[in-house]
Amino acid sequence: MIVVPVKEGENIEKALKKFKRKFEKTGVMKELRGRQQYDKPSVIKRLKKEHAVYIQKLQQVEE
Repeated sequence: MIVVPVKEGENIEKALKKFKRKFEKTGVMKELRGRQQYDKPSVIKRLKKEHAVYIQKLQQVEE
């Protein structure tokens, strides 16, 4: 459960923004979207490999 402490006199929009930020960090929506559709293990493995190659190329460009 997400708890956002609201200080006395704090704007409700500011508190809502804090809540949204904490909610994003938990990754609930990302997990929910991932569970909506089944991906075969081979597809997941391939995507992870492609992502790793992409990250590696970015790191090589920085150096």
